Amino acid sequence: MDGKELKVEAFSLGPLQTNAYLVSLPGENRGIVIDPGMNPQPLLKRVGDMEIEAILLTHAHFDHIGGVEQLRKLKGCPVYLHDAESDWLTNPKRNGSANWPELGGPIVTELAEYALDEGQRLKVLDDVVFRVFHTPGHSPGSVSFLYGKHLFSGDVLFKLSVGRTDLTGGSERELLESIHGKLFDLPDDTIVYPGHGPRTTIGFERENNPYV
Repeated sequence: MDGKELKVEAFSLGPLQTNAYLVSLPGENRGIVIDPGMNPQPLLKRVGDMEIEAILLTHAHFDHIGGVEQLRKLKGCPVYLHDAESDWLTNPKRNGSANWPELGGPIVTELAEYALDEGQRLKVLDDVVFRVFHTPGHSPGSVSFLYGKHLFSGDVLFKLSVGRTDLTGGSERELLESIHGKLFDLPDDTIVYPGHGPRTTIGFERENNPYV
């Protein structure tokens, strides 16, 4: 269903100011978390006595997964990740944390409980259904989540920018195909919640983003 309004709270976490999102239904004490990043204390404090049903990962770079294990153990909730990056959670070289030791050292978590894939309809919070887009380019397993006019784009599309493509498995061609072939097909008023920086809209990026 796309009929229920969502409450979206953003937390800028860790040395790279990665956006983690707490998504809930207004008035209810339960939700899901998208990309619990490094130094997650502000997020963990906020979820306090909330029931967290799931952790959704747009991709498995270290700055997006730094808080996964703390949140998963605290709330007993499953993790969802695209299979193309299934082993990145256990491999600091693949998730990048081994490459920048000055940012906090190697990050290792348990494997994800569930896989994400293109076209999947992921039901959470009783009857909120996220549509899953496989949007590779920044990384091979990057996905974006859509509910109604809410799009969580990870590091694929930013306000007036796009994700870098010079990391493991990155591809500029795939990134532009993901943006033009999937995300830019969405309505202009679709709100984009990126992995870094402020929110934007599909219409604004289609008209103004210099990288696409």
